[in-house]
This record gives sequence, C-alpha cells and structure tokens, in this order.
Amino acid sequence: MRLFMHRIFILISKVIIPLFYKKEFLKGRWFDDNIEGWKWCWRSLLFQKLLGMNRHVPFPVSHNNILGNAGNIHFHINDLNIFQHFGCYFQNWNGGKIVIGEGTYIAPNVGLITENHNIYDLDSHDEPKDITISNNCWIGMNAVILPGVTLGDSTIVGAGAVVTKSFEEGHCVIGGVPAKKIKDLDR
Repeated sequence: MRLFMHRIFILISKVIIPLFYKKEFLKGRWFDDNIEGWKWCWRSLLFQKLLGMNRHVPFPVSHNNILGNAGNIHFHINDLNIFQHFGCYFQNWNGGKIVIGEGTYIAPNVGLITENHNIYDLDSHDEPKDITISNNCWIGMNAVILPGVTLGDSTIVGAGAVVTKSFEEGHCVIGGVPAKKIKDLDR
C-alpha cells in the first residue's frame, strides 16, 4: 500500500509541480522514483512561491536560506539537496558567480559571499569575485567562504572556518580563522 501511495504522490507531483518550477530542475536522483525531491517542492511552494521567500529561484529551496542571483549559481542537478538546509547564505547579488561541483555537501548556516562592503565606504561594495567549489567537497556548519576563493576537489572545510584564500590543490582538510591547511588527504 505504501509503495502505491508513493507512486500516486509522485504522479500528482509530476503534473502539478512543473507549473511552479523549471522542469530542468525536477530530475536526477532526488526525483527519479524518489519521493524526497517532490516533498521539497511541496514544502517550498508555500514559503517560496506563495509567501515570496526566494520567489525568484527556479528550483525548490528551503525558505530558511537566502539566495542572491540564482542564475549565477551553478551546480549539478543531483546536488539539489544543498539548498534544503537551514540558514545558508548564497550572496551573489551583483554578478558574482558561485560554482558548486558535483558531489559537494554544504552544511547548515554556511555563507558563500562573492562581494564585500568597501572598507572606505560601507554603503558601497567592492567588485564581486567568483567562488568555485570543486567536486566532492564538504563545507562544514557555520563556515564562510569569501570572495575569489577556489577550493579544489575533495576539500573539507571545518565547521566555523573563514576561508579567505584559495586551496586549489584540493584533497585536504582546512579550518580555522583564517582557514589554514590542517591535513592532506590521500588521493
């Protein structure tokens, strides 16, 4: 009976949800015979599409996150789960790109910031700088990634770290304020 109900739920979702979200985001591991992605969509409908929190985002996202320019956030469709956590801040309002590689996990309360306030005029911002997080990375809870940072494959960012510079070689654990390499990982 449960399997039958799941199939009915998915069938109804496949008819109604594409009216609210772009079809290109309604596929992959969270939607192909998986109920979890459809649950995200239904939960997001109330807050995102009806109440307007992140209304501009063409895919389901938790109402507890803030996404700047969703068109400048690039990620693999199988990693839609990174937008379902609580308290993440994807700041790229003025053209900075955020690229998130396949298989990357982002914990709650993470900040990805592509531009800072100008230190001489706090009412203005410096030019945005792209953030690139490569494949199979893990960004720990409460970490902050600052403008211009590139993280190579398999970089683990410790909880609470503030990443101010790039670690392009990857395969390492970084942490602290400012973040420093703590350990190299086997390739």
